[in-house]
Amino acid sequence: MTAENVLKQCVEVLERIMSDDAVPRNIRRSAENVKSILMSENTSEAIKAASAISILDEISNDPNIPLHTRTLIWNVASQLETIPVA
Repeated sequence: MTAENVLKQCVEVLERIMSDDAVPRNIRRSAENVKSILMSENTSEAIKAASAISILDEISNDPNIPLHTRTLIWNVASQLETIPVA
């Protein structure tokens, strides 16, 4: 799977998190921030992934996050970790 496809899949999952009303507003805002990072045009895939993983790691530790959303965030982070650095 190419890095571009991985990013597209991650954006789709983030959009699902953003549209879920059971997710606290700060988590949805962070998901939107990660989505904008992943969609930025002038940054390499590796840097996008690293920046996104950092934010996702922070929000996954939020005690208010619903369990199903935490699982989705972990899945997105795992997907992003497959993007090669070089």
